[in-house]
Amino acid sequence: QVQLVESGGGSVQAGGSLTLSCAASTYTTYYKMAWFRQAPGKEREGVAVIYIRSSTTRYADSVKGRFAISQDNAKRTIFLQMNSLQPEDTGMYYCAAGFPGLTNPLSPSAYRDWGQGTQVTVSS
Repeated sequence: QVQLVESGGGSVQAGGSLTLSCAASTYTTYYKMAWFRQAPGKEREGVAVIYIRSSTTRYADSVKGRFAISQDNAKRTIFLQMNSLQPEDTGMYYCAAGFPGLTNPLSPSAYRDWGQGTQVTVSS
């Protein structure tokens, strides 16, 4: 059974930084992996995507220039470096993994496998 396990969430003040990690029990069969977030009462939104073979990345406009997604193939792990965090970045952050398709890669429907999430709280 495929498992995605997130870690690295926590509480920080505005302007601070956090790095999230997502370890996959299987990795090489995935085409793309991504980070999503969901604030209370809001829909889950795509934050960043990385394509496993090319390492090509894509970001939501709201995090461009502040967040960076990366991967460590040997460890079957992806990361999300989050800088200049703001209160609006607060939410549960989820790791997702998926396969080739035509769906917008920042849409939750583009992914089959999901982690349980890690909470990020940014205070002003």
